[in-house]
Amino acid sequence: MAEKYKVPETHPDFRLNRLHFSNSELKQVAYSLIKEGEPFEEQIGSFLLDWLRPTSYIEVHTSGSTGKPKKIRLKKEHMVNSAMATARFFDLPPGTTALLCLPVDYIAGKMMLVRAMFCGWHLDTVPPSSNPLDQVFKVYDFSAMTPFQLDNSIARLHLVKKLIIGGGTVSPRLVKMIADVDCKIFETYGMTETCSHVAAKRLNSKKKKKNGERPFKLLPNITISQDERGCLIIKAPNLHDEEIVTNDVVEILTYKKFRWKGRYDNVINSGGIKIYPEEIEKKLNKKLDRRFFVTSMPDDALGEQLVLFVEDDFSEDTIAELHQTIREMKTLGKYEKPKKIYLIEKFEETPNGKIHRENTLKSKVS
Repeated sequence: MAEKYKVPETHPDFRLNRLHFSNSELKQVAYSLIKEGEPFEEQIGSFLLDWLRPTSYIEVHTSGSTGKPKKIRLKKEHMVNSAMATARFFDLPPGTTALLCLPVDYIAGKMMLVRAMFCGWHLDTVPPSSNPLDQVFKVYDFSAMTPFQLDNSIARLHLVKKLIIGGGTVSPRLVKMIADVDCKIFETYGMTETCSHVAAKRLNSKKKKKNGERPFKLLPNITISQDERGCLIIKAPNLHDEEIVTNDVVEILTYKKFRWKGRYDNVINSGGIKIYPEEIEKKLNKKLDRRFFVTSMPDDALGEQLVLFVEDDFSEDTIAELHQTIREMKTLGKYEKPKKIYLIEKFEETPNGKIHRENTLKSKVS
């Protein structure tokens, strides 16, 4: 019979909503949250019970933004290693005050709890919402948000000293809005399989980069390479037992730094020219104030034709205005200007609110 996994004890400095809990006490808290808590607290309670079970792994679901959501197993040991690496990388010692404002259904929310339990943080929880700082009236050392939450929290960022952003790329418009805030804001790169992020880049440093945006910098004990497609390969033995081959096309600058170019499965081959939608979207973000994405549709002459989907009510005038805006954009190359524009009243979304490009495209074509 296999020996039962012994769950490590929580850090003596760990606090959850101002109270310290040992493992045995945490189990009672979990039951109480499930029985009497709000929906977001039930999620927290369910995760804590999963964590305290004598198994060496946690079952989680991937986000589904780049494919069908799937259930995978993460080793608890790897999740603790990830938590420690985050604490070192961002200089967050025991006693760090942190705010959990993400749903615990996904890896980002789960890892905030793991970091608090094993790095000795003082973690407060609030209901996940689009405006997570609205009911917050104290200053926190650290928090994690989505780009959408960040967009709605600009006026109250003085309440967080360090903030990581994940779950989607941060638009140039948003980067411009946070340029002068005192909060140190980082965009992260990672996935469920790596127990959240493996790299981060500062978004609002006062030191300006001569050649544009900053690259992603790897967390400790991680090495990277590329496959024949130019896609990132991650070797992180403390976080995952095997190499992870991604579909993210990157430019590796040094053994510790890389630039993300786009998803390989999103690359468009139009008349023999390779086009990265994400790079075009960065440029369009400076001009468009609605949700949108760039993709392709079959074309007899070119093979694939570049098209733009915009979340808006249908209007011939709006389409004409968008075409005019794109024609006048000098930053877009000859092959980067969408041939057609489609207005969609509401984009299809993944369970955690990301745009589901494939399903949105299907709804238009069908």
